[in-house]
Amino acid sequence: MTENQIGRLLQDLWSDLQQPGILWQVGVLALCLALAWWLGRLLQWRAPEASGEAVKRGAAAARRVAFPLLAVLLLLAGRAALAPWHSTHLLSVAIPLFGALAGVRFAVYLLRIAFTHGGWLEAFERSITTVIWVALALHLTGLLPEIVRWLQEVEFHAGKQSVSLWTLLSALFWVVFTLLVALWAGAAVEARLMRAEHLHSSLRVVFARLAKALLLVVAVLAVLPLVGVDPTVLSVFGGALGVGLGFGLQKIASNYLSGFIILLDRSIRLGDLITVENNYGEVTHITTRYTVLRLQTGVEAIIPNDALVTTTVLNHSYTDRRARLAVRVQVSYDTNLKEAFAIMLEIARAHARVLKEPEPTAQVLTLADGGVQLELGFWIDVPEAGGQNVRSDLSVAILDKFNARGIEIPYPRHDVRLLQGNSAGLPGNSAET
Repeated sequence: MTENQIGRLLQDLWSDLQQPGILWQVGVLALCLALAWWLGRLLQWRAPEASGEAVKRGAAAARRVAFPLLAVLLLLAGRAALAPWHSTHLLSVAIPLFGALAGVRFAVYLLRIAFTHGGWLEAFERSITTVIWVALALHLTGLLPEIVRWLQEVEFHAGKQSVSLWTLLSALFWVVFTLLVALWAGAAVEARLMRAEHLHSSLRVVFARLAKALLLVVAVLAVLPLVGVDPTVLSVFGGALGVGLGFGLQKIASNYLSGFIILLDRSIRLGDLITVENNYGEVTHITTRYTVLRLQTGVEAIIPNDALVTTTVLNHSYTDRRARLAVRVQVSYDTNLKEAFAIMLEIARAHARVLKEPEPTAQVLTLADGGVQLELGFWIDVPEAGGQNVRSDLSVAILDKFNARGIEIPYPRHDVRLLQGNSAGLPGNSAET
């Protein structure tokens, strides 16, 4: 149906509104819409969970267009039934409007399927459909130019500048639309990069962050001319931003730059075990501003990236994820050290988490006052699973084995001598314990 035909229908409809017979058209319209809504509720079929993706999407599309399509069919039947006795211009106007509603709902749903990473489109699907349909309905009925003309006549004055309401709404629309497209494109690029197995995880994060930032900058530069802003004003804004970064935002800018440095040089990667500022844990997330460190207690420490660049960081898995642990024990001086070494090595080799290569080692650490200090050194390959539990298991096993073999683990002991004498300081009786 052309715009001229719609225009003639509206003129005829205006004539009908002045006649009592319009009530028949209103009644038929209300009856058709109610019946279409009721039938649409009956046809709300959902595909079983075991169905394929195509069947589920087809059922979802059918649910969205069921009401407007049924309304069109019923309105066509109602117009045919009412035409011999009354005029039907109201029904003739309603039919293309509900047909357009079905087309808009179907098109928006196809966009939602195509933009699989646009979660915002799924959340605002109904609102977007309503806005598009209302705009299309106003265009078809010829009311949109009149509304635009009225919005252009409403002006706001800001100093010497005069801005119309239509300009503000147009600017807002293009800003929101451009930013949403940029965010969706950034999310799509990020998802594709994250699936690139040939790239290192840190590089994937870097490229994803850069792609998002670049798309947002391009979106801003593209939308400025559309809203009537000269892009050259960005030079002034850039100078002011540079001054702000030099003073108030220096720390924040340092964290962002440090984040890109960490991601690019890969000195700290996801899954690494590091110690920074007395915090030991696993790196679980790296952003451009901070790094999340999961401690062994389950607490997550948020470390600014600046601290990871300017301070010493102990990376326990930088080149090798294996970690060396040790269990120390003290035995008496009359202990057969070869037998003690054999027992300790046997216990270490029998533990499931102790690596066979490098082999465990047993050695004398120091000759202490109370006994001989021995050390059992061993390696594990999953340090994030914890090392204290392995040390505990080996310590208990060594204690049990030493007790069974009669190997003494000495404890601190002191000899106290009490000296007794006269007031002149002459030697006298003594007692020793």
